[in-house]
Amino acid sequence: MTIDLDAPGSSGLLDASPKREISFLSNMYVLGLTLTAGIGGLLFGYDTGVISGALLYIRDDFKAVNDSSVIQETIVSMALVGAIIGAAGGGWINDVYGRKKATLVADVVFIIGSLVMCAAPDPYILILGRFFVGLGVGVASVTAPVYIAEAAPSEIRGGLVATNVLMITGGQFLSYLVNLAFTEVPGTWRWMLGVAAVPAVVQFCLMVFLPESPRWLYMKDKKSEARVVLEKIYDSDRLEEEIDQLAAAAMQDLESRKRTVSYMDVFKSKEMRLAFFAGAGLQAFQQFTGINTVMYYSPTIVQMAGFASNQLALLLSLIVAAMNAAGTVVGIVLIDRCGRRRLVLFSLSGVLVSLVILSLAFILQSSCNSNNQILSLGFCSSGIGWFAVVGLALYIACFAPGMGPVPWAVNSEIYPEAYRGVCGGMSATVNWISNLIVAQTFLSIVELVGTGGTFMIIAGIAVLALLFVYIFVPETKGLTFEQVERMWKERAWGSEAASSGSSQKLLEYVA
Repeated sequence: MTIDLDAPGSSGLLDASPKREISFLSNMYVLGLTLTAGIGGLLFGYDTGVISGALLYIRDDFKAVNDSSVIQETIVSMALVGAIIGAAGGGWINDVYGRKKATLVADVVFIIGSLVMCAAPDPYILILGRFFVGLGVGVASVTAPVYIAEAAPSEIRGGLVATNVLMITGGQFLSYLVNLAFTEVPGTWRWMLGVAAVPAVVQFCLMVFLPESPRWLYMKDKKSEARVVLEKIYDSDRLEEEIDQLAAAAMQDLESRKRTVSYMDVFKSKEMRLAFFAGAGLQAFQQFTGINTVMYYSPTIVQMAGFASNQLALLLSLIVAAMNAAGTVVGIVLIDRCGRRRLVLFSLSGVLVSLVILSLAFILQSSCNSNNQILSLGFCSSGIGWFAVVGLALYIACFAPGMGPVPWAVNSEIYPEAYRGVCGGMSATVNWISNLIVAQTFLSIVELVGTGGTFMIIAGIAVLALLFVYIFVPETKGLTFEQVERMWKERAWGSEAASSGSSQKLLEYVA
C-alpha cells in the first residue's frame, strides 16, 4: 500500500502559482530584509544557549544561587515566562503598530534586559533582567517570521522564513563560542549575558532604515507606500499581479479591518479555528517531541560512550549546535522543493526512530548498571554509549531540517492578513508554554519512569505528531497568501460555499 503524502492537504481547486525561477540571491534587497529581521532569531538562539554556561559562574559569584536550586531554575525559566508574555502581546503589537515597530520595541526591551543582567548586583535583579530579555525574545519570535514571509515571493517564502530558524541555531552556536571565549576573563558571566545587547543594537540601527511590511501597509490603506516597497521586490510584470492579489485580499478582509481583531475572534470562525489548530499543534509538537530534552542529555550520552571530560562535553555542545545549524540549511534548501508537509513527515519519522534508539540505549545501560552479568563490562561502558551517540546524531539530523523550521514557516503563511499577527502570537505562545512545560516536568518524569522510559514516552508523542500532521496540516508550498486563505475556507465549508462566500463579500464591497 502506498501513502499519498499530499492527499489530505490538496485541493482540486487550488493550484500553486505558475512556477518561476527565483533563487535566494535573485533579489539582494529581499535577502537584506530577511537577514536583518533574522537577527531577532539570533537573539532568540543566543539567549537560550548562553545561560547554560553563564549559570556555572553565576553560582560562584552569588552564594544564594549556589545554595538554592529554586533560584537557579528561576534564573533559567524566567526568560521563558517573559517570552510567553512577549509572544502573546507581540501578535497584537504586530497588527496594530506594524512589523517594523514591533521589531524595534523587541530590540529596546532586549537591550534593557541584557544591560540589567550585565550590571546585576544580586540574583534578583538578574532574574528581572532575564524577564525583560524574555519579553524581547517573545515579541521577536512572532515578528521575524511574519515580516520575512510578507516580504518574500511565494516561490522562496518557506526557505527565507527558515533562514530565521538558521539564525536561531546560529545564535545557539554563537553562545557556546562566547561561553568559551570569556571563561578566563574577569566578570565572566556578565560579559556572556551583556554581549547579547550588541546584535540587538545592530538590528535596531538597520531596522530604522528598512520599510514596513508591504502587506501590512496595504491593509492599512497605505497603498502608495506599499507599492514603493513592492517595486523593490518584484519586476514590473509580477508587481501588478501582486498588487491585484493584495487588492482582492483587502476586499475580503474589509470587515475585519473595520475593527481590531481580538483573540476570541480567532475561535468564532471555523476556518480560523482549523488554521490555528494546525499551526499551534505544530508549535506544541516541536517542543513535545523532545528537542530540548535531547540537547539537555547530550553530555550524558557522551559520558556513556566512555568520555568523562567536561571539556569534551562542551565540545559536544558545539558539535551538536553545528549539526543543528547544518540541518537547518538542508531544510532551507528542501522546504520549497519538497514542501512543508512532506518534509515534516519525513523529519518526524526519523525523530521517532532515533528516540527509540536513545530509549533502548538508556534501558540497556540501566540493565548493565544493575546486573553486569547480562552484558560484558566492556560493552556496557562503550558499546551502549556509542549506540546512544548514533541515536543523538540521527535525532539532530532528522529534527533540524523539518521540525525545526517548518512550524515557524507554516505559521507565518497560513493565516489571513487581518489575523496573522494575533494568530502568530498565539501559536508562538503555545510554543513557549510547551517549552516551559517540558523544562519543568522532564526531570520529574525521569525520576518516575527512568530516562529510557521517558524517551519512549516522547517517541509515542512523535507517533501522535505524525498522525496530527498527516490529518490536519495541509501543504502550502508555492501557494499565495490568498490561495491559502481560500484553502481553509474550502476545508471548513466546502468549495462551493467558499466560492459563494467570496463572491458575496465582493458584491458587498462594490455596493
